[in-house]
Amino acid sequence: MSDRPAASDTETPDAETAEERPKAIDLREEYESSGVDEVLRELDESLVGLAPVKRRIRETAALLLVERARKRMGLAHETPTLHMSFTGNPGTGKTTVAMRMADLLYRLGYVRRGHLVTVTRDDLVGQYIGHTAPKTKEVLKKAMGGVLFIDEAYYLYRPENERDYGQEAIEILLQVMENQRDDLVVILAGYSDRMEKFFESNPGFRSRIAHHIDFPDYTDDELIRIAELTLGEQNYTLSAEAREAMVEYIHHRRAQPHFANARSIRNALDRARLRQANRLFETAEGPLSAEELSKIDASDIRASRVFKIAEDEADPDREKDQQTPK
Repeated sequence: MSDRPAASDTETPDAETAEERPKAIDLREEYESSGVDEVLRELDESLVGLAPVKRRIRETAALLLVERARKRMGLAHETPTLHMSFTGNPGTGKTTVAMRMADLLYRLGYVRRGHLVTVTRDDLVGQYIGHTAPKTKEVLKKAMGGVLFIDEAYYLYRPENERDYGQEAIEILLQVMENQRDDLVVILAGYSDRMEKFFESNPGFRSRIAHHIDFPDYTDDELIRIAELTLGEQNYTLSAEAREAMVEYIHHRRAQPHFANARSIRNALDRARLRQANRLFETAEGPLSAEELSKIDASDIRASRVFKIAEDEADPDREKDQQTPK
């Protein structure tokens, strides 16, 4: 571990370089020249919705720009604590935002490398005595100079298992988060309610997390936009009837178990493309145009079992009638 002072220790001006410091700094110019505007623009373009999340990222970028300007001007300042918590349901863009955050921190000089290392409990916690510390330290070594993203962080420690070694990983993480916060940013992620319980049982993490960002579920309108953008990136389109079917699909799928927002929509589109390919292969009687190869029809969407489940739930007697021998 490093013996150097933490980055948040108050720094004072250096008298020897006082004359070299700028007398004024244009924050707008700093914003554009640092490339932060590019990162935020990419965030807007790559993620639909998430207005509150994007606002928090912009606010964080503004804080870091100001702190960097204060440092350049020789003003007493403290490097902000940058460890974060991302909470929300699956498929709401947490990993994507973490990647953008790593890039933003790199461009502003708050991390050396700007890479993102994504891990889960299995990457940190060993299965026998003496296994956890080397695993955790190896992950931290890879992440140094960038951002460590721990998905479903509440699984790090399982108190119901007396032979669980997660507490050892937690202690190592807490020490590094405190002593080397000028060389590593840690983002903990997971479901909101479970993360709250995790922080209650691990107050050391709560005291080291400065930014808590909640990722809302996507609306139906946002999900259909995600579907169209995803297909567009792959040079596919939805026919008018297929779009209507997709709107219905989203409405039904949201009400069913294990819905994962954008992730569920991407999976549905993968299956629709599979059905489209089989339909074309089985029915085509000659050369196919680019438009025919690229269009998803309503039948490719409505073949999903999501519609059958929705029909059975709407009319329970229908399923019983189908199962009753006649």
